[in-house]
Amino acid sequence: MNIKTLTVSEVTNYIKRMLDNDFILSNLSVKGEISNLKYHSSGHIYFTLKDSNGRINCVMFKGNAVLLDFSLEEGMEVVIKGRASIYPATGSFQLYCDEIRKEGLGDLFIKFEKLKEKLSREGYFDETYKKKLPKYPQRIGVVTSPTGAAIRDIINVSTRRSSLVDIVLYPAKVQGAGAYKDIISGISYFNKKKSVDVMIVGRGGGSIEELWNFNEEELAKAIFNSKIPIISAVGHEIDFTICDFVADVRAATPSQGAEIAVPISDNIKDRIVEISKNLDRHIGDKLSACRNNLSGAQRILNVHSPITKISNSYLEVDRLQDRLNFVIRTKIKGEKNKVENLNNLLFAHNPIKVISKGYAIIKDDENNIITSKEQLNENKNIEVILKDGNIEGKFIPSK
Repeated sequence: MNIKTLTVSEVTNYIKRMLDNDFILSNLSVKGEISNLKYHSSGHIYFTLKDSNGRINCVMFKGNAVLLDFSLEEGMEVVIKGRASIYPATGSFQLYCDEIRKEGLGDLFIKFEKLKEKLSREGYFDETYKKKLPKYPQRIGVVTSPTGAAIRDIINVSTRRSSLVDIVLYPAKVQGAGAYKDIISGISYFNKKKSVDVMIVGRGGGSIEELWNFNEEELAKAIFNSKIPIISAVGHEIDFTICDFVADVRAATPSQGAEIAVPISDNIKDRIVEISKNLDRHIGDKLSACRNNLSGAQRILNVHSPITKISNSYLEVDRLQDRLNFVIRTKIKGEKNKVENLNNLLFAHNPIKVISKGYAIIKDDENNIITSKEQLNENKNIEVILKDGNIEGKFIPSK
């Protein structure tokens, strides 16, 4: 029996025709939870519809998307009306959505919101407790899968920005049951070793289920209690996890986490040059100020130095000596004039001068000057002082 060999396109087109002609699959109403939501720039909406046992890729084209009166969100429970078919280019089975009606929030999303509210109320998200990232880290610890795209992106971005930073990987599971315990072990390892300046914890994008390990309370508390600053870099820009809120810094992607952690080496060099110039200027200003202070101190020292004081004292001594000599000369001259005046006066009243005119001085034997005849007694010893000598004798009154 010969079996006709078909091309891939023929097979996918055959399946597509079968599905398109199936009454049930052409008019579906499906209930599920939204995951992997993406609003495309074209206006189309892509997402996954899932429940506890399965998932279906979905697309809503722009023509129907503009008619939605609400925005789709991760974890939202919805009822979709549309059709199931095959996308021939990839051979993937998907739902083409015509209408979407809100049904409620999914269990995981509700769990996420409850934990977020609890930790926020307990202060785990407060800015007060956020640690500052080092400006110029030397070693960066990364806790993520060793085989995922996240570590490759982090290494590529880090090495492109700077060759001065070392990347230390702690290999950890980031998906599957209990993977968050691996991540906690990585955080604990770096805190014990104290070998890195900052940590990046994260992984690439995924559904809320795939990212759920980063929504575990135990991991959130490990990040909060870390002594080393932590950057949470989980998923894509639209993905938010509990780790993002509790971490010291949230990065939209692992690549952005590396950009936040690693400064560009050229910027560091420019900063070093700027600091060097500022340092030179400050040193120059300081030296100039010190020189001015030294000159001022030197002037003050010169004014108050012992040598200056001694020199000034010499001048003062000379001045006082001249003053003293002047006073002494003036005093001597005045005293001399007084002596001369007294001498003239004495000379004018000198008895000898009177005697030289023919007068005499008579004294008794007690050296008293006889000024009247009543003082003379007969035979009394007397002394007569004349101009050219003395004569002694006795007084004999005339009869």
